[in-house]
Amino acid sequence: MEPQNYLIDIGLEVHVELATRTKMFCGCPVVDTARVEPNSAVCPVCMGMPGALPVINKKAVEFGVRAALALGCTVAESSIFARKNYFYPDLPKGYQISQYEQPLAVNGNLPIQTKEGLREIHIHRAHLEEDTGKLTHVKNDSQNYSLVDLNRCGVPLLEIVSEPDLHSVEEVRAYSYGLRRLLRYIEITSGNMEKGAMRFEANLSLRPIGSETLGTRVEIKNLNSFRAMEQAILYQIEHQTLTLRAGKKVKQQTLGWNEAEGKTQAQRSKEEAEDYRYFPEPDLPPLLIERNWINTVAEQLPELPFAKSQRFTEQYRLPTQDVERLVEEKSTADFFEACLNISPDLSPRVLANWMTGDLLGWMKEHNQSIQEIKIGPAGLVDLLKLLDANEINQATAREVLAIMLKNGQPAKEIVAQKGLQIVSDSNVIQVTIKQVLSDHPREVEQYLNGKETLAHWFFGQVMALTRGKADPAVVKREIENELGELKGKK
Repeated sequence: MEPQNYLIDIGLEVHVELATRTKMFCGCPVVDTARVEPNSAVCPVCMGMPGALPVINKKAVEFGVRAALALGCTVAESSIFARKNYFYPDLPKGYQISQYEQPLAVNGNLPIQTKEGLREIHIHRAHLEEDTGKLTHVKNDSQNYSLVDLNRCGVPLLEIVSEPDLHSVEEVRAYSYGLRRLLRYIEITSGNMEKGAMRFEANLSLRPIGSETLGTRVEIKNLNSFRAMEQAILYQIEHQTLTLRAGKKVKQQTLGWNEAEGKTQAQRSKEEAEDYRYFPEPDLPPLLIERNWINTVAEQLPELPFAKSQRFTEQYRLPTQDVERLVEEKSTADFFEACLNISPDLSPRVLANWMTGDLLGWMKEHNQSIQEIKIGPAGLVDLLKLLDANEINQATAREVLAIMLKNGQPAKEIVAQKGLQIVSDSNVIQVTIKQVLSDHPREVEQYLNGKETLAHWFFGQVMALTRGKADPAVVKREIENELGELKGKK
C-alpha cells in the first residue's frame, strides 16, 4: 500500500561485528560459533564474573576510527564507555559496556544514488560496544527451554546510527548495501550477514506531508538480512498507514520480525535512554586518542568505493552497470586495475566485458571469490593478448578461460596443446570452402539462382568444419571470391 499523504522517515542502527582476533575487553579469541563448542571461548571477563576487569582492545578502536573517518565523521579525542543496564540471559553481567553521552564519533555522511540523483545520508553517531551471547530456544512436546552460548559475548561491535533521512525501501536498500560495501573496503568486517557480522535495526515513522514534526516511531530489532529488513519495513509502512487513516495513534514500541508469518510482532514498549540507566563504566578510564594517531589511520585508508566509482567512470569511460559490478568488491576493482597496469594498451572496455561477463559469471557459478580463482591478472592479460593478436577467436578464448579457471594452466600452453590457434592461411581456408561447396551442390545451385542469403549459410558451414578456428574475415573474403568465380562461370 502506498502511504499517500504521508512521508516515511527511516533511520537505521547498524551493528557491525569488527574483524579483530580477540574480544572487546578481554583476550578471548573471536570464533565462528557454528564451528566450536558452545561456551568454549570465554573467560571471567566476558562471562561477567565478580572482580574481573575489562581492558580496551586497541585494534577494535582502530577499526572504529577507520570506519568513522571513512564515513566523514568527527572522531572524538576523548570518549567514555558506559554501562547500559538490561537483564537478559545472553548478557551475564546484567549490563552491556557501550558508549552513550560521549561516543567515539559523530556527524558523518554516506552518499547514495537514488532515482532523484545523489543524496547524502547523515550519520548521527558511531560508537563501540560489546556483543551479547546467543540464545537457542528448544520447544518440543515434552519440554520448553532455552540454551545460552556465551562465545559471542564480548565480541567487538561498532554501532552506526543514521539520521531518519531515508524515505523509501529503495533508499534503505541503497544505504545498507553502500554501508556494507564501504566497511568491507576498509577491511574492518566480513559483512557476512548469515553469520551475524552485520545486523540492522530500523526506526520507522510516518508523518503528514508538509509536517515538520516526526511521527511516533517504532523500532524493528535484529534484522539479519537485507530481505528481512525490506519486508519488515514494507509491512510496517502499510500497518502505520492503515492505523493513521483510521484516525488512530501509532504506539511507540519495539518490534521483532516474524519471518514465518511475514509480519512484525510487539516485543516490549519502546525504551528511552533513561530506561537503560546509563552511567560511566567505573572499571574503564576515558578512551583518549591522540590526533597524530587518528591522522595516521586516515592516511592508511584505501580509495573508498564511491570515489572509485566516479574515477572508473571518468578515467575508463565505462558504463555505470559495469562500474558498479567492478567496484562492488575491492579485490575485483584491484584485479581490474592490475590487468591495466600490466598491459596499459589493453582496452578497459574489453577487459570490463570479460570480467563482468565470463569471469564473474564463472565465479558465481562455482562460488569462488576473485582471491580464490586459479588465475591472476597476468593470466587474464595473456589470454586477451592472444585474442587481440588474432591468434584465437572469441569462442576459443571463452573455452580457454574456462580451462584456465579450472586448472590454472597458462593460456598459451592450452592453445598450443589443443591446437586452438586461429586459422588465417588463405590456402587452407580455400580448401575447406571448396569442400563445403562440393558437399552441398543443391545449395550452390540455389545461390546461383538468386538466393544470395545462402552465403551466410556457407560461412557457418566453414566455421563449423574448422571448429570455429578459422579467421572469420578471411573466410568471408574467400567465400565471396569463390562464389563470385562460380557466378562468372555460369
